[in-house]
Amino acid sequence: MKNLILEIRNRLNASQEDLARMIGISYATVNRWENGHSQPNKAAQLRLYDICKERNIDLEDIIQKKIEKSVVNVSSSSEKVLLYHGSKSGIKGPIAPISRERCDFGKGFYMGTEPYQPLTLISDFEESKFYVISLDMTGLRVLNVKPDLEWAMLVAYNRGKLDEARGTSLYEHYAAMSKGYDVVVGSIANDRMFYVLDNFFLGNITDKALVMSLSALQLGEQFVAITEKACEHVKIETEIELSHLERNFLRVLSESNRVKGVNLANEICRDYRREGQFFDEILKEARR
Repeated sequence: MKNLILEIRNRLNASQEDLARMIGISYATVNRWENGHSQPNKAAQLRLYDICKERNIDLEDIIQKKIEKSVVNVSSSSEKVLLYHGSKSGIKGPIAPISRERCDFGKGFYMGTEPYQPLTLISDFEESKFYVISLDMTGLRVLNVKPDLEWAMLVAYNRGKLDEARGTSLYEHYAAMSKGYDVVVGSIANDRMFYVLDNFFLGNITDKALVMSLSALQLGEQFVAITEKACEHVKIETEIELSHLERNFLRVLSESNRVKGVNLANEICRDYRREGQFFDEILKEARR
């Protein structure tokens, strides 16, 4: 927290006395914060957030640089991938493929290439933890799923959307798709893409509109360790502390990105509303 306050003050080009006046506290309090002898309470952090917003201080850049600094000393190799993971209550015990049953690629340990995806997911939870993770790919069998209809249908299978096609070759294809692999790599179905996916599953948009949205939204990738072997290759490199101020910013950022993504997806879906197949048509064809 002390480094965050110092960084904000430097970007404001303010002295400790200046910052104290802006917040409405004493100079000595700011001094104690920056020396790490105490921390601002939630009210003070929210006031700091408001000041950053009023003065156009780029908190996203500050958080990004904080993350980059944390991985400077992490050793890298051609087989090691640096990833990010957010947990609502923190990782306890050994890493294992024990997520919810109906996640994008089934049960597994999920990690992303973009830090802001897990950060925005956990920003509402005060006990949440954010981690920089490494995954050693040596000897692991990897399934790479391109951001296309195959990706969407695999997500549909793992979320139970293909259950009515059980027994068909379509269902069996996706049921067997990740068998024999240790890691699945595919686009992140974040809150923006979740909106588009749901509209596809509900029959509101076609597969063509879905695929074009996938391309336009430029999502990062998620790496999912789906076997115990893969989980043994996962290492927590560092845990990054998040302040109340940063969580508040991330909540606002998440909502802003969601609205932008939904608006973009709606435009694309309107452009391609008459091209391609609807989800129920794909299932109907599979049952013939």
